Amino acid sequence: MSYRYMRMILMFDLPTETVEDRKCYRKFRKYLIDEGFLMHQFSVYSKLLLNNTAAQALIKRLKKNNPSKGNITILTVTEKQFSKMIYLHGDFDDSVANSDSRVIFLGDNDIDES
Repeated sequence: MSYRYMRMILMFDLPTETVEDRKCYRKFRKYLIDEGFLMHQFSVYSKLLLNNTAAQALIKRLKKNNPSKGNITILTVTEKQFSKMIYLHGDFDDSVANSDSRVIFLGDNDIDES
């Protein structure tokens, strides 16, 4: 079976003026992290997907967890297109974002491989 890896980029701008707004913001951000999204910048997240079918399924789940206020934009590109992203300034960290591993170990390398 052949996979065409896709990268979903999600950008959001949610209000944080009231206590309820901040609660909705935190809930949505936690939902994104639980879904496996990685933060690129504040309010810009991405997730690696196997193919367009997985992208459409994720969009359906996102619609169910959509906050009632604010703006949310989704852009889905191929992994090849995503890898051509140009970083004008700042440090580029590819340790996790460009990995298609199912299990990623973070932190010290204290794993005994004997």
